[in-house]
Amino acid sequence: MRIIIRYILLLSIIFINSCTKNNDTGKTSKIRKENKVDSTIIKKTSGEQPEYKNKTFPVKEGLLSDIVGGSYAIQHEADGDLNNDGLSDKVLVLRKKSDTFFQRTVLVLLKNKNNHFRLDKISDILLPDEYNEAGFKKYDPESISIAKGVLSVNLYNPAPYGNLFFNFKYIDKDFVLTYIETYNAGAGSSQSLYYEPLKGKLLQEVTDTMEEDMPAETKKIQVKKQKFLFENSVPDDIISKVYSENDVL
Repeated sequence: MRIIIRYILLLSIIFINSCTKNNDTGKTSKIRKENKVDSTIIKKTSGEQPEYKNKTFPVKEGLLSDIVGGSYAIQHEADGDLNNDGLSDKVLVLRKKSDTFFQRTVLVLLKNKNNHFRLDKISDILLPDEYNEAGFKKYDPESISIAKGVLSVNLYNPAPYGNLFFNFKYIDKDFVLTYIETYNAGAGSSQSLYYEPLKGKLLQEVTDTMEEDMPAETKKIQVKKQKFLFENSVPDDIISKVYSENDVL
């Protein structure tokens, strides 16, 4: 009799443990499932595009007048297809109406099929100051143009600043600096620099202007390949740094 009772108790204990284990497994499975759902939600949230916010130019897409607003005047303008979609885009150099000495802003506007423009790139640092401390223009003339998908900016001044030319083009969705050229003339010589950042190529040419035939010496220099984005580029500073690190003539 005692053996039968012990046998019944043993079966009961095994049954209870089995039920408890099944419940725990169910809870664990439920928790894992819930965690999986939460992870999916977090992943989806983190993949959302950030909301466009710019206090100076709050309108990202619309008519040209809507994007530029009333606080700025258009100083220079260039038209042409920048992103190879067959539509004529725009690059604007803006000057603040209330302060003509204020740092100028450059906008890159890509045209849509509905004839609206989308503000794609902004730079407040691309161009050097328009005036020097004495109030005279640093570069005159200045020009911007678009041809074959390339934005060209040409700033002229034989002395003391010299000429500064540079180009940008779209590579995928990035507007990238592809070329800088400078020309400076001094007592007895002149110097030209030709720099291609993406290829890491620098060409330095020095001309002896004291000689009648003005002989020139040229040096090709392989430098570090670099990618400079439009919104972060100061071409004048970039070429100055490359020159100071690699001057050989």
